[in-house]
Amino acid sequence: MNKVLIVVPAFNEEANMAALFNNLCKPEIRSFADILVVNDASKDQTGFIAKTYSVSVVTHVFNLGYGSALQVGYKYAVRRGYEYVIQIDADGQHNISNISHIYQCLTTPDAEGSLPDIVIGSRFVEGSQSFKISGIKKISLGMFSWLIKTITGKTITDPTSGLQGLNKRTFTYYSKYGNFDYFYPDANMIIQMLLLGFKVEETASVMHERTAGVSMHTGLFKQMIYMLIMPLSIWTVVKRVKSGLQKLS
Repeated sequence: MNKVLIVVPAFNEEANMAALFNNLCKPEIRSFADILVVNDASKDQTGFIAKTYSVSVVTHVFNLGYGSALQVGYKYAVRRGYEYVIQIDADGQHNISNISHIYQCLTTPDAEGSLPDIVIGSRFVEGSQSFKISGIKKISLGMFSWLIKTITGKTITDPTSGLQGLNKRTFTYYSKYGNFDYFYPDANMIIQMLLLGFKVEETASVMHERTAGVSMHTGLFKQMIYMLIMPLSIWTVVKRVKSGLQKLS
């Protein structure tokens, strides 16, 4: 067993699975990382395709949501004794070159000798390679980045990035009841962890535009729901941390 577990939450991504795992299962990745696919009750062949590769697969009987799929990965990592989790999306947008880079960031101390708890792969820091995003996406990213800066004092350029590396302290905390958002774990979780004293850093990443399948935020209605829920979730997180209800336990 390796020290690193790559967690891939997947829902109806059959069109992207083969290309993703043909790259993920190369020796340069498998030499230091194991792979877990959390199939969130996909209605297509996502789970079947995943099982044709040398990866572990957990399948939900019912669709529980993106956050719940990630938390299953964290619980798996805790029980199996992994030291690090690197989570990537199953839609093929995250280039696998990011994985070794994020692992290096997690294990390289800064000038003061401290290591990050969370490393976020950003599309917007110097050295990143990304693609054009919609006007609505730009507005939401700007708003959530502003909220993070206002509440915590920390600048995070890509608060909705699903490409993240976590150390054991972080994913162990996330694995416990009430410590992780089951639906939309984005800016709300970044704010929570910063307020609790976790060290969160960003690094350059290589991203690609989705070429197949449908994003969980596709459609104006879903985007509007997200834009309504996230500020409320952030407010709840801040209130819980400030009141002492959300603790390091």
